[in-house]
Amino acid sequence: MKYTSKQFVRWDDLDALGHLNNAKYLTLIQEARFLWSYSDEKARVEAPTLIEMVVGRAEVDFLAPINDGGRFYDVTLWVESIGGASFKMAYEISGEDGTLHARCSTVQVMVDMGVMKSRRISESERAFLSQYLLG
Repeated sequence: MKYTSKQFVRWDDLDALGHLNNAKYLTLIQEARFLWSYSDEKARVEAPTLIEMVVGRAEVDFLAPINDGGRFYDVTLWVESIGGASFKMAYEISGEDGTLHARCSTVQVMVDMGVMKSRRISESERAFLSQYLLG
């Protein structure tokens, strides 16, 4: 299953060349990932299980520039693989007209917040991730 979130690009997100600043692509996927991590738990009025994670790696393939601010873009995400303490996610950022602007990927590493070190993915986290696994 895939998850899609509408993310707003503000006019001031555009750089001096008139297109979305490259760092903002990571902000768009971060916001979508945050909403996704709450999607299941919000429906059950529970705390999110996937908030204790950090980005271990991020990649962006820029396919078509985003030249317009003041509008929403779709960020679609899914899980590509699940390991012991980390998982890989894939993302696509597209416009209302269907233009694919970027493909992104991240490796998320689970963190034990008490000691600030990586930890294993729990069974409930693995079950949640597995719903979005399209490897």
